[in-house]
Amino acid sequence: MAELNTGKKSSPRVDLTAMVDLAFLLITFFMLTTSISKPYAMDVAMPDKTEEDSQDQLDVADNRTITLLLGSDNKIEYYMGLLDSPIEGPTVVDYGKNGIRPILLEKIKQVPQITGDPEKGLIVIIRPSDKANYKNLVDILDEMKIVDAKQYMIGDIGSAEVELLTRENIYN
Repeated sequence: MAELNTGKKSSPRVDLTAMVDLAFLLITFFMLTTSISKPYAMDVAMPDKTEEDSQDQLDVADNRTITLLLGSDNKIEYYMGLLDSPIEGPTVVDYGKNGIRPILLEKIKQVPQITGDPEKGLIVIIRPSDKANYKNLVDILDEMKIVDAKQYMIGDIGSAEVELLTRENIYN
């Protein structure tokens, strides 16, 4: 009879080709999805931290500015013009469609009529207090987008404005 070569037994091997293909597919997928998604950021004007000369500051008519003071308990206090001699307010309102939104929409329509120049719109100054939470700031920035406010900025709140919020009991 013929002699069989049974001395070498072959060990079973696992084919890893499919696993390598899957690994490259996953790497490609995650690299593409992370590079395609772009961060969403909103452009907001913030005041400089350095003190400027009063000559460099631009004078704006009081009837064009509205200041929003973000207090506690989801309340906003607003006034038109300067705090010392406001044209309107100070008045306490809520956030949303039944609170600050109709007021902002009305003021945005009124300012070009008052100034006589359609290019001059409402300037909104947002001043969050340390009692306002992050959600309040996000909500008011959302309101700025909803009412299509062209010029708005976030500024620091002053001590006179904190006293005003305290008197209205929305600084607790």
